[in-house]
Amino acid sequence: MLRPFSLANWILKHPTLARFLNPIAKMYANLSGYKKFGLRYDDLLMEENDEMEKALKRLNKKEAYDRIYRLRRAVQCDITSSILPKSEWTKDSEDVPYVSPLLDEVLREKKEREAFDALYVRKPGGNIM
Repeated sequence: MLRPFSLANWILKHPTLARFLNPIAKMYANLSGYKKFGLRYDDLLMEENDEMEKALKRLNKKEAYDRIYRLRRAVQCDITSSILPKSEWTKDSEDVPYVSPLLDEVLREKKEREAFDALYVRKPGGNIM
C-alpha cells in the first residue's frame, strides 16, 4: 500500500532545509493570530468527527479543563473585540501537541479494526466463513 506523500516529513528529513524553513514556520504561526488569544495549535483542530471526539475523551482532566478554559477565553476576547495582554499570549514552548498524539492513536486503532473486519477465515475444506 502506498503511503501519502507528506511535504513536512520530507522537509524534516533534510536538516539544512528544515533549519532554513523553521524561522518561516514560526513567523507564520505568530502571524496566524491564535497565540494572541491564548490558544494552542491543537485547540484549532476540528472537533466534529468521531475520531476527534474519542481523542478528546482520552484527555486527562487537567488538559480537558485547560482546553475548555482557553477556548472560552478566546471566545470572550472575540466577543469584546480584544486580544489578551502580551504576557498571556501562548509562548512557543507552551504550544506543544496534546491532542494530536491521541488522535493518531485513535486513527491507528480504527485502521487496525478495519483490517481485522476485512479478514476472511477459510475452512480446511475451502469454504469461506
